[in-house]
Amino acid sequence: MASKGIYVEKVIVIALGGNALIRKGQRGTFQEQVENLIRITPEIARASRSYRIVLTHGNGPQVGNLYLQQEHTRDVPPMPLHACVAMTQSLIGYMIQTAFSKCCPELRVNVVPTRVIVASDDPAFSNPTKPIGPYYDGAQVEDLKKKGWSLVMVPGRGWRRVVPSPKPREIVELEQIRTSVERFEVTVAVGGGGVPVVKQNGSLVGVDAVIDKDLASSVLAVSLNAESFLILTDVEGVYLDYGSEKQQLIREIRLREAQELLEKGYFPPGSMGPKVEAVIEFVRATGRKAIIGHLDKLEEIIRGVSGTIFKP
Repeated sequence: MASKGIYVEKVIVIALGGNALIRKGQRGTFQEQVENLIRITPEIARASRSYRIVLTHGNGPQVGNLYLQQEHTRDVPPMPLHACVAMTQSLIGYMIQTAFSKCCPELRVNVVPTRVIVASDDPAFSNPTKPIGPYYDGAQVEDLKKKGWSLVMVPGRGWRRVVPSPKPREIVELEQIRTSVERFEVTVAVGGGGVPVVKQNGSLVGVDAVIDKDLASSVLAVSLNAESFLILTDVEGVYLDYGSEKQQLIREIRLREAQELLEKGYFPPGSMGPKVEAVIEFVRATGRKAIIGHLDKLEEIIRGVSGTIFKP
């Protein structure tokens, strides 16, 4: 790990996918999530010898479950969705700290609760698309819609709640994150895409939405002038014709071609689309590379021998 007192100029922003916390078939208990994080923290710790690491993460299942708990607890005043995002930021940050303390207790890890400014007139507020929480069967749909929820059908999985997902505009706690990057080997920030806030009468007010964590991570990576931006997920990289017999892994792709494929709909908006959009924005803004790759191959991804590399 990085020696105390030595400043490492290079910064890598790593966006952890949902499978970093909850693997397929798991209930998502606290212990399961910490154990899943313990599988990847040693590689992150080794990377911190050469880079300052900024970790971001999703929170879809966690914030959905928290909101569901509130719905079933009538005697406790419910918190709004943006407050639940803030609560899960700290919870998951604590899980990450716990996982690092198991494998490398001397590593300095700092969690920065983060707000992200969105536009109050973002069209996403009238078109909810971001899935959160568990899957429901058809018998529950009518009762859930009576709560004012918007739901979508996910083939093979069931119904799932969707909420607005406005575009991230600005990181409120950017200076605190920069200070943390200078002082700590690992900084955890923009959890769950950040707590969405809008400017209102000279102040910042939370709004009920969930910001895509990859897009928010891209904004952060650009703002920090990161050396590279990595998105870790549960596949080897970006595929053409994914899920078919003709699927083909893309090892390297130039910015223009990636943009063309995105616009032609090759990458679904509910899965790989936002990830590709996020890395495109980073590469376009910085002229540096970004990589989408498998969660269990961080060191290979950093060396450039695994994942899909996006180049200017």
